[in-house]
Amino acid sequence: MAAFLLIAGFAVATEEPLKISSSLKTVTVYRNGAEMLHNASAQLTQGSTELIIEGISNTIDINSIQVNCTAAVTLMGVEFSNNYMVAPADNQRIRQLKDSAEHITDEIEKIKVQVTTINELLDVLKTNKDIKGAQTGLSVAELMKLMDYYKSKSNELQEELKQQQEKQKKRRDLLIKINNQVAEEEKKNTKNEGRISLQLSVAVSGKYDFVVSYITPNAYWTPYYDIRIDDIKSPLKVVYKSKISQTTGIDWKKVKLSLSTSIPNQWGNAPVLNTWFLAYINPVTILEQSLAGKAAGVKIRGINSMSNLDEVVVVGYGTNSNTDRTLEEKAPVYIVNGAEMTKQEFSKINTIAIKKMEVLKADAATSLYGSRASGGAVIITLKEGLGDYVTVSDNELNVTFDIDIPFDVPTNGKAQTAVLKEYAVDANYKFYAVPRLDKDAYLLADIAEWEKLNLVPGDANIIFEGTYVGKSFIDPNATLDTLNLTLGRDKRVVVKKEKLADYSSVKFLGSNKLQKITYEITVKNNKKDAVEITLKDQYPLSTNKDIEAALTEDSGASVNKETGVLSWQLKLAPGETRKIRFGYSVKYAKDRQVNLN
Repeated sequence: MAAFLLIAGFAVATEEPLKISSSLKTVTVYRNGAEMLHNASAQLTQGSTELIIEGISNTIDINSIQVNCTAAVTLMGVEFSNNYMVAPADNQRIRQLKDSAEHITDEIEKIKVQVTTINELLDVLKTNKDIKGAQTGLSVAELMKLMDYYKSKSNELQEELKQQQEKQKKRRDLLIKINNQVAEEEKKNTKNEGRISLQLSVAVSGKYDFVVSYITPNAYWTPYYDIRIDDIKSPLKVVYKSKISQTTGIDWKKVKLSLSTSIPNQWGNAPVLNTWFLAYINPVTILEQSLAGKAAGVKIRGINSMSNLDEVVVVGYGTNSNTDRTLEEKAPVYIVNGAEMTKQEFSKINTIAIKKMEVLKADAATSLYGSRASGGAVIITLKEGLGDYVTVSDNELNVTFDIDIPFDVPTNGKAQTAVLKEYAVDANYKFYAVPRLDKDAYLLADIAEWEKLNLVPGDANIIFEGTYVGKSFIDPNATLDTLNLTLGRDKRVVVKKEKLADYSSVKFLGSNKLQKITYEITVKNNKKDAVEITLKDQYPLSTNKDIEAALTEDSGASVNKETGVLSWQLKLAPGETRKIRFGYSVKYAKDRQVNLN
């Protein structure tokens, strides 16, 4: 039966639409959103037809849909929809859990029957515990026998009741856990998949391949870092990680995944200045808003793969043509991560897993591996960890991380962690303390040329000497030449500040009061290594002409007279203690109060 569909102002007569499934191949995840690319194939007949491609994300940006096919097929119209009439099928895991839940529910019902029966027996036993009958009395032996029966039967029923109740509780607890797990699994398919309807004009019947791409808002990735410091003499290790989350309605299975620092769907027009006319205005409160400019766009680049490993040819050196010909006929040895293997084993290695390949000719090979390497050597280093499978592309407008192994991300909204890169960075370690605000000393790391690390703002876990010490935040948007990281407190550098009463005084000068205050800061290095520490404190400044403040002692500090900040640069040997003394005076009206601490 023919159907009519109105598209872009004209009617197209079609037969029953052809439905095909699509296969998700690549995903580029942005900081907010993702670009998904599907492949599909269909056998089409000549003429106008409607093709429905299923297995699409349930939420997409309609304007971002792109459909590519050969020149023999003309795309007349595109429409996106969700098929709400078809409920998502339970996966095998959910079916197993639901079967277990039904079985446990049946067991609970049976236990309920047992509990009811036991309670009824107890009621019967209690009801008939009075001695009744035609006889006016029982002998002592009969009475004792009756009491023993009542006692043993009562204990037996009570014990059985307790066991059944415990069994019932365990089954109910297990049922709650199974139902919670079912709910967790069902979150993976909370919505139906989407589909794209294509109105096509086919010039020649045949099988055609389609490539469909679009942007969905239901995916994102966030960066975070592990900062590892073995000791203050070693380079700082930055482990670049990401958390990937998606609720697109379809599981990403074995997809080629890329992470981009771009944010799509932004206005791309550069600002234009208009004429600025002055005029009188009424006083208003002006709220300033700042928009961080972020460039849109993405470029996917893969790692160049090596040629067929069977085609590796090594030509050795020789002293004459005969020797050369002899060496050319010999096969090279294959060394993979330091271990020798046969050519057959070597050929089975996936080229994606190769990090580095080096070919040694005869002289160099025999010096390392002996005469068996007279035909040369092929030395392979394999990749270790996900970070080795990630290629960083520093593009004009963004940075893209391409993951070269197939990746899975379920559509459950939970974050999947991926290690992107690990960098060893030279850092200048120093300690920093402001005893006026905090009694502890902080370890800082200054990193030069940090722009090369392609960092994105994010939280960082600090692991110092193998121990997690806390969190910090990496802000690469700073304009400073050096990136400063706070690595945490170090209790082994002790800083103590105290007021010296003997060097502090109060004098009255007519209607004014002159108060002098002196502090002493003690710094002790309890570490086994020498440390450098920046020590800061301050003295008060006055903007009131009736209050006069002056620095009286600074112990050689660098003084910022505009802020009143005093800075000392100290280097302490292991176990060394250093004392710093500074003081200031304040003159003010004696009948007024001033905060001097």
